[in-house]
Amino acid sequence: MFDLTDIRFVKRISVGTSNPARVLTEEEIQSAVNLLNRCLSGTPRGTIIGIEKSFRVLNIGEHQAVLQWIVYHVGFPRKPAWLD
Repeated sequence: MFDLTDIRFVKRISVGTSNPARVLTEEEIQSAVNLLNRCLSGTPRGTIIGIEKSFRVLNIGEHQAVLQWIVYHVGFPRKPAWLD
């Protein structure tokens, strides 16, 4: 367990499609994954402090489609200069 008192900045990173009106491309999803990886390995190093797992079932005519996404809450001791 780690100490949350050192966390001063939290970045919320969503990976996956949450809006059925705008389905993300593979490049946009990969961009979010790259940002997550940079947050967890860059300086200052972030720590995952929370995860949201969500899905939505859509009925399109006779068919059903499922949208899935996951949101990572990455905490930092201070806001990274490279993060805007």
